[in-house]
Amino acid sequence: MTHAMLKGSNVPLDTAAVRAVLCWTPGPGVPDVDASALLLGAEGRVRSDEDFVFYNQPRHPSGCVRRLPKKRVGQGLTDTVEADLGSLEGSVDRVVVAASSDGGTFRSVSDLRILLYDATAGPDREPLALFDVTAETGEETAVICGELYRRGDGWKFRAVGQGYPTGLVGLATDFGISVDEDAQEAAQEAAQEAAQGAAQGAQDLPEAQDGTTGAPAPDLPVAGSPDLDATVVHAPVPPQPTVPPMPDRAPSYGYPQGTSQGGAPAHAPAPAYGYPQPVHRTDPHAAPEFRMPPMGPQFVRP
Repeated sequence: MTHAMLKGSNVPLDTAAVRAVLCWTPGPGVPDVDASALLLGAEGRVRSDEDFVFYNQPRHPSGCVRRLPKKRVGQGLTDTVEADLGSLEGSVDRVVVAASSDGGTFRSVSDLRILLYDATAGPDREPLALFDVTAETGEETAVICGELYRRGDGWKFRAVGQGYPTGLVGLATDFGISVDEDAQEAAQEAAQEAAQGAAQGAQDLPEAQDGTTGAPAPDLPVAGSPDLDATVVHAPVPPQPTVPPMPDRAPSYGYPQGTSQGGAPAHAPAPAYGYPQPVHRTDPHAAPEFRMPPMGPQFVRP
């Protein structure tokens, strides 16, 4: 018969070996869950760092507590801790079974539960106990699901459900595990700097008309533009002489200027930008030549 447990309740165990199985349903936005175990003495603390069984240390040196590989069961995932309670040293008073989340909080894990099985029985046996683990605040990244503890000559299982917002590191530290805080802080700072650098790089990219960002596109010639159809060549402008002010009237732009009574030019012509200058004649009765000025800048196809 399976005992459906409430938080704080306990159940006696009639077996010397148990298997604590964490179950949950993965999916988008659901963090991964890892099972772990801490072997505690009578003072409620680990005797050494070897008493911490987790993904980087999946087996206790005594071989009595070990973490099994994850499995997929139907639509769910399981992560299991197995404990041989009858072979544990007498200095071990409790075995805490915990869960930690990777990539989010337990707010997103809506169906986490722990099932306790008799490890000496066959795989088809019903679980001894079942406890639905729910987040209290939603900010937990680690939670004590339950604990196996001595009671006289036997063992019992208690449903705990105590959460930690500080993750597996915070939980392990509370039970006496030595954690390299400098390395932990350096890893967190590196992750934050990488995230900030990626966000800043995205902000520095120009925004397109459709709202997306990307590198600036190269300028391409447009059909019908000089860059595509022709090359513009401007004729150089020679240096022009300084022209004194006219005594009677302003020069006619680009046309021959009048002469004085002696046949000499009354004044030097004003520079006509881009046009040839007029030729002055000494004969006052001769008709001056008139020449249409050529076009200025020329468009030359390559």
